[in-house]
Amino acid sequence: MVKKMNEDKFNSKSGFYSSARPSYPDELFAFLKQNNMISAESMVADIGSGTGIFTRQISDHVMTVFAVEPNSEMRKNADKTFSDNSKIISVAGCAEQTMLKEKSVDVITVAQAFHWFDRQKFKAECQRIIRSNGTVILVWNDRDVKNEFVKENFLINEKYCTEFKGASNGTALKETNFADFFSSEIKTVEFDNSIYVDSDAFVARNLSSSYAPRETDCEYIPYVEELNKLFSKFQTNGKALYPYITRCYIGKV
Repeated sequence: MVKKMNEDKFNSKSGFYSSARPSYPDELFAFLKQNNMISAESMVADIGSGTGIFTRQISDHVMTVFAVEPNSEMRKNADKTFSDNSKIISVAGCAEQTMLKEKSVDVITVAQAFHWFDRQKFKAECQRIIRSNGTVILVWNDRDVKNEFVKENFLINEKYCTEFKGASNGTALKETNFADFFSSEIKTVEFDNSIYVDSDAFVARNLSSSYAPRETDCEYIPYVEELNKLFSKFQTNGKALYPYITRCYIGKV
């Protein structure tokens, strides 16, 4: 079987990912509904759906969600979570080859995954599967790099994680960076999505990243130790505010 692009990036990460990654703010889904971008009749393809954090949330607002994920471990984790949700259909596919039928969806969503795709091949696949006048929605929970806690977190990542390129694999989250993907005017919207974490959640969030050391790596123990020291510096009564900004880019392809 031919490996799909970046299929193995999150091997052994699904447990950390499902437990420690933040969900998405209710205000985002309210905005999408108010602006007629999704509705109770919408057929949605959630591409690179991972453990299904975004999939589960958007399924509350639409008719059907095809959860397209190439990594079998992540997909199995999601399948267990959604076993009783008839709105979600699990698909073993990838961004460049979703396995979905032509003109079968009204909306395509990508949460926390677009930076792993071959964007021009994905654009062609979007054009194949989306219906006339359909909308593509790209979403990230982006860490606020102006925050001192995040800055020091990233310094630790740079020290111990050889593949660390910055948040979202180094992708600049600004409208101009997506001009080669969208063929229409890009609608941009942002929401505060900061969360309070304890030490376990903070460490798990870092270990959920593709670049983070795995338990068998020699950097794993010192990496975790430095993360715990950093958390102690910023915590109050066992909790620390970790600042996220949910950034959303919407348009036609």
